[in-house]
Amino acid sequence: MQELIKVTVQNDQQFVSARDLYKGLELKIRFSLWVSKNFDSFEEGQDFTSVSADTEVSNNGGVQIRKLQDYLLTIDMAKELCMMSKTEKGKEVRKYFIEVERKWNDPQEIVKRGYAILQNENTQLKLENKNLTIQLEESNKKASYLDVILGAPDALAVTQIAADYGYNAKDFNELLHKVRIQHKVNGQWILYKVYMGQGYVTTKPFTFIDHKGRTRSKPSTYWTQKGRKLIYDILKDNDVLPLIERSDIE
Repeated sequence: MQELIKVTVQNDQQFVSARDLYKGLELKIRFSLWVSKNFDSFEEGQDFTSVSADTEVSNNGGVQIRKLQDYLLTIDMAKELCMMSKTEKGKEVRKYFIEVERKWNDPQEIVKRGYAILQNENTQLKLENKNLTIQLEESNKKASYLDVILGAPDALAVTQIAADYGYNAKDFNELLHKVRIQHKVNGQWILYKVYMGQGYVTTKPFTFIDHKGRTRSKPSTYWTQKGRKLIYDILKDNDVLPLIERSDIE
């Protein structure tokens, strides 16, 4: 079956993005107007849930994340909205959702989902036990890098964090690129989309003297403590530890 509209699953329930449905129905009116005209007969928290969606927009040669209002719709609500559109496209999409529901409710699919849930719970228990073991081992260390992070609330430049790992700033930025935390856009290091807008970095003005002796200022990226924790976790998964936690360094 060809995917007309993306259907996601949360807590063993299927949902559709209102914006995805709006695009799929090829509606001509504004999204916000469509919502105000059609959502009144539905109940928030039961038929739909308000969420925000991230979208990338260009900004002075860089990339900026903009928050857009969106809604997660139940399949039943999505089908009703298709009928309310009174278009051939609406009929086509509604038939698609009916087929999605039919497959979702097939007894074999229900058994598969139940088995997957049991497997996931078993895996989660194993992971929790493993994490407890690791936590007990690490709690016996004299000091940890996380202690350092928690004890220093201010945002830091990459140069300072690089020094914690025995790197210079240039090589450390390349390392963060290698482990897919950031990439370079127009000469500036930018977080990959999955990490954007989550408070990992902040921007501060950096003042300098250019080659003509003029005082200039440009935005500079600083890592928050949440961002330092992200770096720590990802680098640790790649067997890269800060100097304070390396057993080969006294």
